[in-house]
Amino acid sequence: MVRITVLDGYTMNPGDLSWDSVRELGELHVYDRTEPERIVERARDSEIVLTNKTPIRAAVLEQLPKLKYIGVLATGYDVVDVSEAALRGIPVTNVPAYSTVSVAQHVFALLLEWSNRVGLHDESVRRGDWSRSADFCYWKSPLTELAGKTMGLVGLGRIGRQTARIAAAFGMRVIACGRTMRTDRPPEPGVEWCGMDELLAVSDVVSLHCPLTPETEGMIDRRALARMKPTAVLINTARGKLINERDLADALNEGRLAGAALDVLSVEPPVASSPLIGARNCIITPHIAWASLEARTRLLQTAVDNIRAFLGGKPVNVVNNVPR
Repeated sequence: MVRITVLDGYTMNPGDLSWDSVRELGELHVYDRTEPERIVERARDSEIVLTNKTPIRAAVLEQLPKLKYIGVLATGYDVVDVSEAALRGIPVTNVPAYSTVSVAQHVFALLLEWSNRVGLHDESVRRGDWSRSADFCYWKSPLTELAGKTMGLVGLGRIGRQTARIAAAFGMRVIACGRTMRTDRPPEPGVEWCGMDELLAVSDVVSLHCPLTPETEGMIDRRALARMKPTAVLINTARGKLINERDLADALNEGRLAGAALDVLSVEPPVASSPLIGARNCIITPHIAWASLEARTRLLQTAVDNIRAFLGGKPVNVVNNVPR
């Protein structure tokens, strides 16, 4: 029986899911969290290791001679040195597409919080402001209608397309740019292609859905922010390092951008000195867009299917080039 070790199971499964489907495949050992110095100790005797954010680098792989397979419990897999794993004949798999609907939904949770300030008004009512009001209603900040506004999507993969569909349902105009831009055909019904500079200049809402690469790192910097309308809002549910956070904080604090709504930061958890913690008109959630119960259920099931396929000799969702 193969030994399976989960290095950091708590994030994906804090107790509302069952590990039984994984346990059926081997001798299972689950750790809520694993400090870097304990990775080798816990994984040394395992043929299969599953990780979400616990890094598995070359120095660790050198000390795990029994390891045959690494399953990343996420879509992004930069937590693993996939090239070194390939050299050692170890396939690394990920879980694509499990959170598409949930992440797109969170984009609009952030946008609706920005446009309607539900939390602000709920807090006000609980403080007794409504009970003391001389009028039958009041609002503590401007309320914004989304219909007729322009949403610009930077990246039009699965999540970007799902976001576009929701935006269209709200009556928004949707424009997009991305690596797969084809000017000879529409990217999605009701979506218009445009260049990045044009997208930044005309959008009321800019939502990031592109991967983090050397080309996209820091792409939303002082120059890009200067292209945006001062009334616009920036949303990021992709990767924190797409944004130069100091430049964004300056734009918010100086009133050059109306707002930002972020589910990701460049360092997670953020350090107390993060420039966006406490920045004006900045909504931040703790990287939870992917974490609905339904999405995590799909994540776990796909992880199980990945292991089963590997054990059957036909691995799927492999992200590194392992010699056959």
